[in-house]
Amino acid sequence: MSGLTVARLQLFHYPSSTVRTTVISSKLHHYFPSSNRYRPRTLHNFSTSGIAQSSSSSIVGDLLDYLNESWTPFHATAEAKRLLIDAGFELLNENDEWELKPGGRYFFTRNMSCLVAFAVGQKYSVGNGFHIIAAHTDSPCLKLKPKSASSKSGYLMVNVQTYGGGLWHTWFDRDLTVAGRVIVRGSDGSFLHKLVKVKRPLLRVPTLAIHLDRTVNKDGFKPNLETQLIPLLATKSEETSVEPKEKSSTSSSKVTHHPQLMQILSQELGCGTDDIASIELNICDTQPSCLGGANNEFIFSGRLDNLASSYCGLRALIDSCVSPSNLSSEHAIRMVALFDNEEVGSDSYQGAGAPTMFQAIRRIVGSLAHEHVSETSFERTIRQSFLVSADMAHGVHPNFSEKHEEHHRPEMQKGLVIKHNANQRYATSGVTAFLFKEIAKLHNLPTQEFVVRNDMGCGSTIGPILASGVGIRTVDCGIAQLSMHSVREICGTEDIDIAYRHFKAFYESFSSIDKKLIVDF
Repeated sequence: MSGLTVARLQLFHYPSSTVRTTVISSKLHHYFPSSNRYRPRTLHNFSTSGIAQSSSSSIVGDLLDYLNESWTPFHATAEAKRLLIDAGFELLNENDEWELKPGGRYFFTRNMSCLVAFAVGQKYSVGNGFHIIAAHTDSPCLKLKPKSASSKSGYLMVNVQTYGGGLWHTWFDRDLTVAGRVIVRGSDGSFLHKLVKVKRPLLRVPTLAIHLDRTVNKDGFKPNLETQLIPLLATKSEETSVEPKEKSSTSSSKVTHHPQLMQILSQELGCGTDDIASIELNICDTQPSCLGGANNEFIFSGRLDNLASSYCGLRALIDSCVSPSNLSSEHAIRMVALFDNEEVGSDSYQGAGAPTMFQAIRRIVGSLAHEHVSETSFERTIRQSFLVSADMAHGVHPNFSEKHEEHHRPEMQKGLVIKHNANQRYATSGVTAFLFKEIAKLHNLPTQEFVVRNDMGCGSTIGPILASGVGIRTVDCGIAQLSMHSVREICGTEDIDIAYRHFKAFYESFSSIDKKLIVDF
């Protein structure tokens, strides 16, 4: 490989005849055309950051890389951070004063699970709007309980909590492992925040044999989530005990989690078990994200909801301002905001329910003013701003098509789905849907519409939370998918590229389209 390291050789669990792989430089993140994996319709043209520049290039291969790196919101945020730094964005700290300038590109993280990035137009003036794409980094999963060590019937078990509204039966009989973050004691007495990912299969939640549950196919599989959704870690040896033999003043994690698990974590981190002060771990499926279908037209992966939207929005921002000329005539500020905890209501320090994004907008306006900001500057900015709430959409299921409203059945490979709900479960209005569709029309991109049936409940997104927070115009949209909230989901490859192009066009075209429509005058 010409001396380049192999950073991400995904799909290694599969025979080469049935999958396609990509070899990527660990530093440049280049997509090699000689690879046998996903073949885009046109060749990539790369900037110095390794990000493809041609609007007609496919980003599907890069999305697969992102998914395979991003097992948890922490890893998704860290990977987004790496991409932004490689693209020349400047890392800010919320604790510091910000010195911003027109044409600058910046970002910050919060809790290493939430990220806000923005690019300032060269012609920006105080009071101009922000054009924002917002998504979320979290997905339904299992998380280790604070005291995870237990044993049953000769097995060491790992106690877990359910996070979000997952299809929990899909987690049975999967090759599972752990990933997340760890607080490690430094040799100088400091504490270090580190991410960890155990890539090998470590855990499994086995189903009960049909011979012992003869009516399961008739009555349905309805496991008790407290007592029957507990992963196996190992067999219990004679000397193994989940209780410490003697109390110690060292880390409580060694007492409350199996020593075998702590040893594995210490090996991954390159530290002693005594150095691990705290852990925050998710249970993760080890099967890599990959292409599927007769024509490789599908993506099979966990966490498509909502990392697919997050990546498309992030990539669109990066590619919309690669060179200074991309921002030379821009009067607005382009922003992407990736939040945590959407799947459990967003009411957290790192969720969309916190004022993170709006505080950032106020700070940005204040920094760029270079003088006292009038009390209406922020309000004028919000009035001229527009938010795209990007979250995956329900594609029509061929085996359950009756679950969709008859005239609103989004299909894969047919473009972004604009979501409507009269009861404001989605924030889309007639005006915001029109503006977003005008962008698509201008760039010859397809769109679809979705409303839920009147006899069914409707889910929601961060759209209404952000729209009502300060009164920002919002459209809710998403990529059509199947198996939402399963451990393995599915979406279409063409929809990924359409979403990317639609989001990029939003950043590049919205200013010119928005000024053509006046609603309140």
